[in-house]
Amino acid sequence: MTQADSTERTPVDFWFDPLCPWAWMSSRWLLEVEKVRAIAPSFHVMSLAYLNSDKDISEDYRTMLEPAWGPVRVAVAAAQAEGDRVLLPLYTALGNRIHLEGRDIDRGLIEEALAEVGLPTSLADAAESTEFDDDLKKSHHAGMDQVGMEVGTPVISVEGVAFFGPVVTPAPKGEAAGRLWDGVLLVAGTPGFYELKRTREKGPDFS
Repeated sequence: MTQADSTERTPVDFWFDPLCPWAWMSSRWLLEVEKVRAIAPSFHVMSLAYLNSDKDISEDYRTMLEPAWGPVRVAVAAAQAEGDRVLLPLYTALGNRIHLEGRDIDRGLIEEALAEVGLPTSLADAAESTEFDDDLKKSHHAGMDQVGMEVGTPVISVEGVAFFGPVVTPAPKGEAAGRLWDGVLLVAGTPGFYELKRTREKGPDFS
C-alpha cells in the first residue's frame, strides 16, 4: 500500500501561468506526486504579466509577456463559468499546445483548448477583455502574497507552508517524484529557510 492509497489526502494549492515552461514542468511533477503520495492538488491562476507590469524588466522580456494576458484571463473566466475544477484540464490543454507543440499563443490556440475540455469557445473573448482582471488579481495575490513578489511561478502552498518552485527538468516520475516532494516539504517547512539554488545549465525537458 502506497501513501497515495490513504483516504486522507492533504490539500495542495498550485498557482500557474500557462506561459511559463517551468510551472508546466512542476505541474506535471505534482500530478505524478499525486499518484504516490496522499495529496489532493488544486490549481489556481497567477499572472506573470501582472507580476511584472510595474517592474524594471528588459524590453525583450516585456514583449514575451504580452501574449500572457490572454490565457490567464480566459482561465479565470472559465473557472467563474464552470467552477475551479476546469482549471487543470484547461491548463493541460493549453500547456500541451504551448509547450509540447511549441505554438504561439493566439485566439485559435485558446479556442482549441477550450473545445478540447468541453468549454464554449466564446470564453476566448475574455482574452482581450479587462472584465476579469480584478478576479485574476485576487487569485494571483492569494498565491503570491504567501511567498513575496520577487519570485514567479510555480507557487505551491500546503498546510500553511508556501514556496516558489521546484524548478526541475525533466519532471521526476513515480517514486522519484514522491521523494522530491518529501524533500521539498522538509526544506520549505524549516523555519527560517529561504533559498536553495544553483545555476540552470539547460532548458526544460518535456520528455
